Amino acid sequence: MDTPTEVSVPTADTPDLTDPRFWQLPAPARAAAFAELRRRPAPVYFGDRATGRGFHALVRHADVVEASRTPAVFRSGPGVTTPEPARWVRLLFGDSMVNLDDPRHAQLRRIVSRAFTPRLLGRVEEDVRRISAALVDAVERDRPEDFVGTVAAQLPFQVICTMMGIPEQPRRAILDLVDRNSENVGVARPLRRRLRVPGRGLAALARMQGIVAGIGRERRRRPAEDLISALVTADVEGRRLTGRELGAFFSLLLVAGVETTRNALAHGLHLLTVHPEQRALLLADLDGRLDGAVDEMVRHATPIVQFRRTVAVDHELGGPGGPLLRAGEKVALYYGSANRDETVFPDPEAFDITRTPNPHLGYGGGGPHYCLGAHLARQEMTALFRELFTRLPETRSVGEPVLVPSSFDHRVRSLRFTF
Repeated sequence: MDTPTEVSVPTADTPDLTDPRFWQLPAPARAAAFAELRRRPAPVYFGDRATGRGFHALVRHADVVEASRTPAVFRSGPGVTTPEPARWVRLLFGDSMVNLDDPRHAQLRRIVSRAFTPRLLGRVEEDVRRISAALVDAVERDRPEDFVGTVAAQLPFQVICTMMGIPEQPRRAILDLVDRNSENVGVARPLRRRLRVPGRGLAALARMQGIVAGIGRERRRRPAEDLISALVTADVEGRRLTGRELGAFFSLLLVAGVETTRNALAHGLHLLTVHPEQRALLLADLDGRLDGAVDEMVRHATPIVQFRRTVAVDHELGGPGGPLLRAGEKVALYYGSANRDETVFPDPEAFDITRTPNPHLGYGGGGPHYCLGAHLARQEMTALFRELFTRLPETRSVGEPVLVPSSFDHRVRSLRFTF
């Protein structure tokens, strides 16, 4: 019988992933730290200053995949973010799908999947192309300076609002609420702001969910050809989305769909700018290489840094004899580190749009929580870059992106650009 491997503990030279100062280090320094962690014989266990609880850092590709695809062992409830949502917040606003386990997760996912009819998906594809073209029209006409606010954030936001059936009038207010709700996730803040910001974020969430719940009530009375109508009228095993579930799903779509795609687009434009040889390759065969370029942008940038899981039962990671994780312990799945695992990606720090295969985990490691919006995100990125480089092939970033140091997502606040 194999004896489990002992878990690793930090040593004096171990980078402290719980220290906000670590996330303010330059990207090469953080990449080197994660490379050192991947060389350890077992995941390192860190104490978490914010919660008083610790976690095992899963930094290898195989470990992140195992945790993602073994939901009976690695549970998403009560929450995948840090800190976990308080019970009263979950009761008031509803549980986000990312924080649910089966059978509730499977039930909600079936309702949502049923709503995405072929007809709806066809309209979404047309909307993505139309909105991408309109955004490039505005770039040509107005010559804006910030790529994030005028292009990268607008595309996924307008696509999701159009798909859901959100009228034009409340969209500006909703986008402001999305920014307020997500601006401080994973970001170190002074104590005074830490005490004040949660109320601001929850108030934004309440207003956002109130807007969509009102639209949902209207669509129950008078359905239209949009996703809200489909979600509130879809009947799967006698169930349809309640108003609170609809609000929680809309919040997930907006925060996850807008933030991740806008950051991937911004990082993508900058990567093509600072790697002119890759840009030349892409422009030489835009149709043939664009899909691969988008995948490599997502791998290299990895918009979500990490999610958490809770270990449900004692488990030997990687099989018998592997590191023993105890029931009740937490693990953190570091997707960015997994996407630079040298055993999976040769020369992982290189940006190579011809990389194949490219089994990146930018949309998650598989399993029941694989990103629902992965296909839409690829569509959006492909459509925008095709439109941009077909009509304005000299489009490029100017200077370095302004990043928000965060342990949760690889966020770009602004990126100057020109064409």
